[in-house]
Amino acid sequence: MQIKPTTLEGWLRHCEELHPVGIDMGLDRVREVARRLNLRFECPVITVAGTNGKGSTCAMLEAVALQAGYRTGVYTSPHLVHFEERCRVHGEIVNATDLIAHFQAVESARLQNGNEVSLTYFEFSTLAILRLMSHAKLDVAILEVGLGGRLDATNIIDTDCAIITSIDIDHAEFLGPDRESIGREKAGIMRTGRPVIVGDPMAPQSVIDHALEIGAELWRFGHDFNFSGDKQQWSWARRGRRYAGLAYPSLRGANQLINASGVLAAFEAIRERLPVTAQAVRNGMAMVELPGRFQIVPGQPTLVLDVAHNPHSVAALTANLDAMGFFPTTHAVFGAMADKDLAPMLAKVGPLIDRWYFTNLPTPRAESAAGLQQKWNAVQMVAGGRREVTSSLHADPMAALQAAVAAADPADRIVVFGSFYTVGGVLVNGTPRLQAKHLGA
Repeated sequence: MQIKPTTLEGWLRHCEELHPVGIDMGLDRVREVARRLNLRFECPVITVAGTNGKGSTCAMLEAVALQAGYRTGVYTSPHLVHFEERCRVHGEIVNATDLIAHFQAVESARLQNGNEVSLTYFEFSTLAILRLMSHAKLDVAILEVGLGGRLDATNIIDTDCAIITSIDIDHAEFLGPDRESIGREKAGIMRTGRPVIVGDPMAPQSVIDHALEIGAELWRFGHDFNFSGDKQQWSWARRGRRYAGLAYPSLRGANQLINASGVLAAFEAIRERLPVTAQAVRNGMAMVELPGRFQIVPGQPTLVLDVAHNPHSVAALTANLDAMGFFPTTHAVFGAMADKDLAPMLAKVGPLIDRWYFTNLPTPRAESAAGLQQKWNAVQMVAGGRREVTSSLHADPMAALQAAVAAADPADRIVVFGSFYTVGGVLVNGTPRLQAKHLGA
């Protein structure tokens, strides 16, 4: 008889060990286990897909809904440090022990009557979290798509409002080689007769076409809603509705206004089911928090954390770093997956970086620190090696950060970016508060 795990870590190991061989990429298996679980949501569901901006969008949706007095449930992935970060109920990360019963329920359903259904790690864990959320008496469920949309495990739930954030090249081996192919996959979360908020100002035509094909209610940034702003405040408007004099979202970065605009469009689109006040919008946007999204940690030197891990998000990070003003030296801790388009990422941010600290990461998918250094050297050669930029290799993100702190002056800046593993690796003991070693000298 099979012994069932008794801890969350045990269940996660169990999910990893399943390793389904030759598994089809459809959702029929996941839907079958969901049917056995009788999985359903009685509250409105908002599903968020896109290449970048999904996590920020989910956090803003949650913050405004909480300020409006609603009981929220949020599912996001991946996590930075602990698996249970993937699920928040009423603004709080769920307890690991609360997840165990739902992993057990998924396993029982998966094996029901000896008719075993194969699930991947992501599918298994998604079903467990969705079941927890469905039992939590929510007023609104917010689901972040893991990869793509059409074939993502979250897509077994019919959304009441879809949001598609920016679309760029990422996971090309699964989603396709260009924005049109990738857009078609993201568009799979749309539903006939239900609103879809398209936040990308230059959305692929495939997204627009799919919305029209299936008869979704299309809301496009720049067409159906827009924002304007100055240095002090910003405004959002669509026909017949306007929010004026809004404080900037507490999530930093120029791209966050586009994300915030999509959030306000979503609340407007489902206003009859989930009304929010202007005050809830103001307070929610002012109070929203999300670790690792252009997160600036006060200290000396200044520390910036960002999970930018594809060319589009690294371009946004570069613009945001440039807008921070002058720092004598910028140190960069960087680790990334081997399948990412690394050369354009390094080339884009390279002019702002004075010293690199390349790090290994604890997953076979990662590029080695030495491999990252080789790619950086190649980028330097193409650029003509116009300035001296040092680099070093480190066993893990924390060791890389410690080396950067040891080399930095108090007025410098340290940027930790790349994979979730990179940023998570420096947050493992909490948010670091830096104090340069010779500050008091």
